[in-house]
Amino acid sequence: MEVVTGALPSVITKLGELLAGEYNLQKGVKGEIKFLQSELESMKGALEKVSNTPLDRLDIQDKIWARDLRELSYDIEDNIDTFMVCGKSDESAKLHGIKKFVDRSVGLFKKAKIRHEIGTEIRDIKSRVVEVHERRLRYNVNNGVDKPTTTTVVDPRLFAQFKEAKELVGIDETRDELIKVLMDGNGVPFQQGKVVSIVGFGGLGKTTLAKVVYEKIRSLFHCCAFISVSQTPDLKKLFKELLYDLDKNINAETLDERRLINVLREFLIPKRYLVVIDDIWDVSVWEVIKCALPENDIGFAVITTTRNVDVADRDNSRKLLYRRVFGNENNNNVEDMGKCPIEELAEVSDRILKKCAGVPLAIITMASLLACKPRNKMDWYEVYHSIGTGLQNNLDVENMRKILSFSYYNMPSHLRTCLLYLSMFPEDYEVEKDRLIWMWIAEGFIHCEKQGKSQYELGENYFNELINRSMIQPIYGVSSNVYECRVHDMVLDLICSLSSEANFVTILNGMDQMSASSKIRRLSIQNGKEDDSMTLATRSLQQVRSIVVPLRDSSLIIPVLRSFQVLRVMDLQCCDLSQGYNLNKCLGNLFHLRYLGLHEEIGNLKFLQILDIQENQIACLPSNVVQLKHLMCLKIEGSTRVSNSIGSLTSLEVLSHIRVDDSNIHILEELGQLTELRVLEITLDEWNDKLVECLPKLQNIQDLYFWVPQHQKNIGGLDAWVAPRCLRRLRIQSVCWFSTLPEWMNPSHVPCLSILSIAVREVQQRDLDILGNLHALRQLNLVVGHDELGIFGGFVIGAGSFPCLRYCDFRGFVGPIVFQQGAMPRLRTLCSGFFVREAIEIGSSDGVVGLDFGLGILPSLQYIFFLLDSEGASEEEVKKLKAKLWHASKIHPNRPRLLIDGCSEDQDE
Repeated sequence: MEVVTGALPSVITKLGELLAGEYNLQKGVKGEIKFLQSELESMKGALEKVSNTPLDRLDIQDKIWARDLRELSYDIEDNIDTFMVCGKSDESAKLHGIKKFVDRSVGLFKKAKIRHEIGTEIRDIKSRVVEVHERRLRYNVNNGVDKPTTTTVVDPRLFAQFKEAKELVGIDETRDELIKVLMDGNGVPFQQGKVVSIVGFGGLGKTTLAKVVYEKIRSLFHCCAFISVSQTPDLKKLFKELLYDLDKNINAETLDERRLINVLREFLIPKRYLVVIDDIWDVSVWEVIKCALPENDIGFAVITTTRNVDVADRDNSRKLLYRRVFGNENNNNVEDMGKCPIEELAEVSDRILKKCAGVPLAIITMASLLACKPRNKMDWYEVYHSIGTGLQNNLDVENMRKILSFSYYNMPSHLRTCLLYLSMFPEDYEVEKDRLIWMWIAEGFIHCEKQGKSQYELGENYFNELINRSMIQPIYGVSSNVYECRVHDMVLDLICSLSSEANFVTILNGMDQMSASSKIRRLSIQNGKEDDSMTLATRSLQQVRSIVVPLRDSSLIIPVLRSFQVLRVMDLQCCDLSQGYNLNKCLGNLFHLRYLGLHEEIGNLKFLQILDIQENQIACLPSNVVQLKHLMCLKIEGSTRVSNSIGSLTSLEVLSHIRVDDSNIHILEELGQLTELRVLEITLDEWNDKLVECLPKLQNIQDLYFWVPQHQKNIGGLDAWVAPRCLRRLRIQSVCWFSTLPEWMNPSHVPCLSILSIAVREVQQRDLDILGNLHALRQLNLVVGHDELGIFGGFVIGAGSFPCLRYCDFRGFVGPIVFQQGAMPRLRTLCSGFFVREAIEIGSSDGVVGLDFGLGILPSLQYIFFLLDSEGASEEEVKKLKAKLWHASKIHPNRPRLLIDGCSEDQDE
């Protein structure tokens, strides 16, 4: 909730810790702290009220008061944290004899001095809090009561290119789709004619698309014209240009608009014509132009490009809105959403659509907002009236921001904070989900209020909610799981503006100017220019809490690392630190550091929570890593050695990726002490049964991956393990196997299992049926030992099986897998291996006729990879089977790409 209430929530909690803790405060200080707690609680409530009011409707005095209170809260937290670090004893130190006595005596003296300093600091904080309170009364701060304010200057970059979630993949494909709309089944223009509009923001590619269509089909018409309309067009001039393009020779200098329209109509009525009207800004202009383009019985085509949906048909906007709001309810047909499913909402829906003006992002954000509201007219009209002027009159940047801002301010405060943190990253930057969530945790944005949920799980909920609200765009992996996200340019522009206004994030990108008076709380260095180096050298960086450098050049940040006194997040993962930079000298002083994303060695960082040093060639983790008692996430390379004392890191939730060999084999016993682990990735140089012995102790495991080198064959030992119910992903190297499918691997025991990669020696048809009922399963890699065991015959994937599976890989089966109608409806990628001889026996009597395994009934199929074992089959039989498979891919509606033994059809021939 930082952006709304600054650090007040954390400050109030930490003041309570000072009262109840081991700090032995001076007499009278506890009373001061209690006063601060009470006063700051009241201020927090007032600040939340102010922050729930959009900036353009907030009085200037409210803004100033809120800013000052947020800045004060940061300073208070920094001071308290510094005292907490210095005031606690080092429990890890084990001293003896005279050295213990001397150090203890010196320590007591230091602590007395620290207690005196914190007492003075608390009194100073109290006086500053009282001053903020009195200023609020003195200047009549109204805590968010709407007042008229002047119009703000906006960033024109919002008119930049808009990329929908379902992007234009290729101009040829889109061109052909548009041509199908204009032409009948015989490839000639419809006799009744067609008018088609291409709608979107400038830079979207509307004109380019219209041009390629125009060039492709112009030969089918008697006459053609392509004209552009300006924002303030001269219609008389426009009609003259239209006549000229149509090759109509006439002296039009003396004709007015009405006569020009008549000439155009008379000329076009007996002709099959094609006209493109590019970039229409206003409905009234389009209405006049339409008068000159008559309907006829020969056939005509008119293409318009526009930024204004009122020029075009609004059906598509309705479909987009209704699909987003109602698409998953009551079995609604998402392909037929041109009509509101609830009649009483039709009118208010139209009004909302008019304000959105056909801008897809505006429609999506409004739809996400409406989806959270009750299905009644009153609540929807409340949304409608709250939008303000919106986009009703034009598509200028400020009104688009009002649409986006409304969705922003409708979010809970914790989501606003998490979203604004994404302004730390530049345009089009793809942010890893895990990386982002751990940053939120390190910054203190996530507070667990429910028992049984970890901070990471709560952060994952925040992440998913931002996706559901269309504020961030998900990036999917092979199994259609979200692993990264990006922020749309228009949303990024909004949150950068809000972050700057609240002094939440400071961006160095060569364009933005920082106010010399404001303190830098979070710093993002996005271009590495020399001017930025001067800026860093001349500014105070003592209050920086987060530093992110999303570029390879790290030369700017290394010289100033010593300046960061209260740094909590340092992410230099993208930096190239190979130029001999030694960070150890700087890192040891970063006492407050919680998140370290780094490709370099580390020092002893007492309060570190997240350590990410992947993609680094560190040979061995420093031995003092095991003293990081607050460490929740440790990500390293498999080649990095870890000491045997890892069991002391009892706060660990993520351990990835750890390697075990003879030198640290005791780690397997210590893993059982890490009972908070949710994610474990481990490589074993040699199989050891101690791993299976420790797994039952890890009852919070959600993601488990372990690998054993391929040279070790047929390792069993997994049958005794029973996975916890919370298991979501299981990946085990194929040389480690289950004898049969475990009894626990069923929908009632592991309902959330989404990724499964295992080896099972023997699988029966009923086992596939059980796996097919795992409704959350998105990726399946199944290796069996049927060839070695002599298990022949085919297997069938029945109707309704694997409803959410996107990726499937079957290996080790002797015969092919056959699919029935309704199986795997979402499968995109199929990999399989089988014997040609067995496939022929399963097929019809003449060998291969009709043998396509049911590939044609998999409606979402995009990629097919087959490995054929030709043992016992003739060359002719292999050739015929391949031909049948090539044919099956060609006649599939999706024309999926097929590779057989790694070759396409052309390569195979």
